[in-house]
Amino acid sequence: MTDTIESRLAARNIVLPEAAAPAANYLPYVITGSLLFISGQLPMENGAIAVKGLLGRDVDVATGQRAAELCAINILSQAKAALGGDLGRIVRVVKLSGFVASEPSFTDQHLVINGASNLIAEILGEAGKHARAAVGMACLPLNAAVEIDAIIEIG
Repeated sequence: MTDTIESRLAARNIVLPEAAAPAANYLPYVITGSLLFISGQLPMENGAIAVKGLLGRDVDVATGQRAAELCAINILSQAKAALGGDLGRIVRVVKLSGFVASEPSFTDQHLVINGASNLIAEILGEAGKHARAAVGMACLPLNAAVEIDAIIEIG
């Protein structure tokens, strides 16, 4: 399965970055039993927040979806680090929780988080189909437009 995951990433021209170190007193991931919990990932690209601001004011849905994709890429990077480089150990993505910085009248958070859901399902296939939440927030750390965390079953 790892070869398939790697080939799907390559087909999308996605190179997983080094997993980001935590910015405060928390762990980037925790494994307990057969579950991998990945801390919230921001839309980091080349070491910086790629999409900042509020959806519905500063950021449109398409750009928000790109931010969610970047969060998903960073989730995969953390999973790869947690699993010793072997993404094939992923049995199933159980849940993604997506947080979207939004102005008060913005109600398309679900469309924004589709960016992450679609990428995870495309790259991981059946194992990438997951439950999720898409929640509007007044603001997020570092003015990021999106933050997503994950719960993943591993083997």
